[in-house]
Amino acid sequence: MMKIRGLSVAASLDSPDPLSERSLIEDSNNSSQGGERNILDHQSILLDHVSSSFRREVVNRSFSMKAVNKNDEDLENGMLEKDAEKSVRSNKVVTVHNKALLSGVAYCISSCSMILVNKYVLSSYDFNAGISLMLYQNFVSVVVVSILRLFGVISTEPLTWKLVKVWLPVNVIFVGMLITSMFSLKYINVAMVTVLKNVTNVITAVGEMYLFNKTHDNRVWTALFLMIISAISGGITDLSFHAIGYTWQIINCFLTASYSLTLRRVMDTAKQVTKSGNLDEFSMVLLNNTLSLPLGIFLILVFNEVDYLSRTPLLQLPTFWLVTTFSGFLGLAISFTSMWFLHQTSATTYSLVGSLNKIPLSVAGIFLFHVPTSLENSASIFFGLLAGVFFARAKMQEKSRS
Repeated sequence: MMKIRGLSVAASLDSPDPLSERSLIEDSNNSSQGGERNILDHQSILLDHVSSSFRREVVNRSFSMKAVNKNDEDLENGMLEKDAEKSVRSNKVVTVHNKALLSGVAYCISSCSMILVNKYVLSSYDFNAGISLMLYQNFVSVVVVSILRLFGVISTEPLTWKLVKVWLPVNVIFVGMLITSMFSLKYINVAMVTVLKNVTNVITAVGEMYLFNKTHDNRVWTALFLMIISAISGGITDLSFHAIGYTWQIINCFLTASYSLTLRRVMDTAKQVTKSGNLDEFSMVLLNNTLSLPLGIFLILVFNEVDYLSRTPLLQLPTFWLVTTFSGFLGLAISFTSMWFLHQTSATTYSLVGSLNKIPLSVAGIFLFHVPTSLENSASIFFGLLAGVFFARAKMQEKSRS
């Protein structure tokens, strides 16, 4: 109604009606001055009425528009905040998944490359000083970790005499594990090494049962039995079978299982003699590799590798030093990437990925080193790798139930 009223008043101003016009003319004939004054008064009243109505209309419209705009802004801001929260949440999820994927890929590449590079040095270069290779790789690890600690990138526990005495039995087994791995890898192809390493799980499970009174369910024992069958069938069908290499690999399985079992016993005691009460991965790397240096030098003298090193022309090749140094960095990279992968995922995922990682490693070892194989041997290798994956899943289910 106000809008219509305003428009009619405005229209009367534009075209006055005849009656009012006539009265205004008659009044002007009687008294022109008084008529003019009356006309001005009448026009001022009409203008005041129109202007007040127009102002009320404008004010009402402005208030209504402000209220609508404010509601629109509040709604838009709320939607923007929700969209921002969703985008931040999705970005966090993508970032976590990307880090887990990146750490897993880095772990798989470093672990596979370490075995393949060692096989290349020992077989392709025909390097007959496995202890010296182990010593040099550990020396590279000590140097790199010490530099990182010096620049404050990482922190490690100080090597005290109490910690050395507690850790020395573990380190002796550690050195033996590395050396026997070098000796077996020189004579056995990579695929069979990965299958034979499954025997370590069998020895470890038996050791846990007798030393720690730990029981395993039927799925775990079934997987372990399949591992034994695959190792035996793989050895029988191996066209490049080497008795010395298999002997060293069996010794390596016992030493690896002993290292795992001894580490569980010694870890708690070692933590008690440290200043922080903890022993992280970096401290273990520095401790193991530092203590292995004098023991490695002693074993080089015992096995008379000094005579071989003085006669071999390989030490004069820059490419040989480049490859061996790279293998030392890979050994350290395994420690870093494994810890990174465990931090981004879980122990069960880490174990399962480690088992699956053996499949491309075995295939790469066969093709890169032109390993002669047969259908029976390939089936045994594949069967053993699947048994490893089945064992990892059985351990995951066993851990979830406990």
